[in-house]
Formats: sequence, C-alpha cells, structure tokens
Amino acid sequence: MTEIIFIRHGETQWNIEGRVMGQLDSPLSRRGENQAEAIARRLSTISFAALYSSDLGRAKQTANAIANKCNMTVQLDKSLRERNMGVFQGLTRKEKKVQYAQVWKESKAVGADYIIPGGGESRNQRLARSIEAMNRLADMHLNEAIVVVSHDGILRGFLGHMLGLEVQSETRIVRANASYNSFLKEDGLWRLKVWGDTSHLQHIE
Repeated sequence: MTEIIFIRHGETQWNIEGRVMGQLDSPLSRRGENQAEAIARRLSTISFAALYSSDLGRAKQTANAIANKCNMTVQLDKSLRERNMGVFQGLTRKEKKVQYAQVWKESKAVGADYIIPGGGESRNQRLARSIEAMNRLADMHLNEAIVVVSHDGILRGFLGHMLGLEVQSETRIVRANASYNSFLKEDGLWRLKVWGDTSHLQHIE
C-alpha cells in the first residue's frame, strides 16, 4: 500500500485578494509562511520516503519549509502545477466577468471540456494530468509514504475523480491552504484516508 500525503500550498497574497493564479504566481502571505512552517512541523513527526512539489513558486516555497524541517530534498514536478487559466489569470471573479464576458459565458455553458483562451486548459485536461501524476508517483513508491505539495484544483479534482463525482461539482468541495490530506493506493484502487485536516494551524488561524 502506498500513501500520498497531499499538502496544499500556504495562503498567498492573491488568495487574499481573490485573484485567479493558475500558472502565474503570488508569494505566500505572512500567514501563508506561518502555515508552511506549521505543516512542516507536523510532517517532521512522521516518516516519509520522498518530497515532491509543483514547480510554481507558492508550492515550492511551502515545500522548501517542509524540506528544511524534515531534512528532505524537494523534487519538482511540472505535472503537479495548477490548471492554466489562460486569459483569466491574475483577475478577480468580477474582473473576469467584465473583461472577458463572452469567454466567461462560454466556459459556463461548455463545462469541463472548455479550454480557456490564452494558452489555458480545460478542467478535464487538468484532471487527466493530475490522475497521471498521482498514479505515477504512487507506483514509483510502492509500500511507502510520500509527501506531495500542490494546488487547490489538483487536490479537489483528484478527490472528485476518486469519489466518482462530476468534474463541475468539485467547486463544492471545501478545502484550505496548508491542509493535510492523505490518499492510499492498494491493488490499483485509491481510498481517502484524511481530508482537509488543519489542526496544525489552530494557533495561527
């Protein structure tokens, strides 16, 4: 049995502002830095074989805090990146609806197969990428536990896939920055062990 401990990156400035990050970047806020240190302390109490991270800055910053505390090396993996949100990147929800009204309408009408203009991805493209990454990492570490630092969309999408939910329903799933989540893979099947645990953040929230 393989365990993937999945950590969402700490809070960023754009999280606070409600901006779409996609594959652009925003540094961790002060609280986000504290969150990264808190999850690092928690992970230092358990044993795991490897530490992987998206190569986007907010994930790397979180992963580096874990690496320093746990005496591990961060292995970067582009397939763990957040969804490319194309022309929406850097905008708030209101700005998206005003500046790209037609694109917004089309994205809602088409759903999970809609590819956002400006080099973006569809939800289904992001989901396929995340499924491949999770299975590949699990198969590389049979009977081990590893830590993966990635993003909101990757996390929600994979959980929805595992539970057999429609991709559009993933926005209903509650998630938190620097949360502790755990998935188990055994005999080719995935199971959820822990979802959205933020007990390590109580002293800073």
